[in-house]
Amino acid sequence: MEFARGNLGLSERRACLLVGISPSAYRYKPKLDDDLALRQRLRDLAGERKRFGSPRLHIMLKREGLVINHKRTERIYKEEGLALRRKRKRKGTAVNRIILPVPDRPNQRWSMDFVSDSTVTGRRFRTLTIVDDFTRECPAIEVDTSLGGARVVSVLERLAETRGLPEVITIDNGPEFAGRALDEWAYRRGVKLNFIRPGKPIENAFAESFNGRFRDECLNENWFMSLKQAREIIEDWRIDYNEVRPHTSLKGQTPQEYAEANSGLYSGMLLKVG
Repeated sequence: MEFARGNLGLSERRACLLVGISPSAYRYKPKLDDDLALRQRLRDLAGERKRFGSPRLHIMLKREGLVINHKRTERIYKEEGLALRRKRKRKGTAVNRIILPVPDRPNQRWSMDFVSDSTVTGRRFRTLTIVDDFTRECPAIEVDTSLGGARVVSVLERLAETRGLPEVITIDNGPEFAGRALDEWAYRRGVKLNFIRPGKPIENAFAESFNGRFRDECLNENWFMSLKQAREIIEDWRIDYNEVRPHTSLKGQTPQEYAEANSGLYSGMLLKVG
């Protein structure tokens, strides 16, 4: 709407009063969407990281310098319809809560566990997952159709050469962990094996938490055509988990960043490699 003030002899203010709008509304010029670049990048990241929610996507956007206020990310996240579907959890029985002691330095305590999956042909395979409870790093994920106690020892020996060994390893009572091979190795290496109580997976909470992320973001998101492909995809995910994926319990840092920030805690430690 334009007013011909010269012909009608009306001021802008009076003309606005006559038609019932405010002068500020008349002068308003619609602005281009300042969030276009941010919206596109958020959609791209959500497509690449299908299991990431708004908080973790916000951290990745912030790394790229695209956003500062988390409320802005949350608003666009909702407007774009990117929210994840949440599974309704069944109400469980009440249990006594326990407080697990948290290590205060790297390589103080690791946790180990097994996760199973299969290829598209139905061939089952197992994965041995290992987590540093302090840095949340995953030093290794071993993948094979069979992983016995001797194979577990072989993986640990390999890690001993690259990063040293922990003081304690938390494990369940599975035959691979409770057998003679791992017991003899731990005695020879001076590593304490901390067995959780049967039927109490919460006592191995660091491994259980990692395994949940591993299954949700890797195993459930991929079709494995062969065991070889499964090893490649899982190893790529492990590297991404350590070096790229922000970890909320580490204040948005990756496990690698957190380990580097606390690298001074290694000083004075005698790594058990001999």
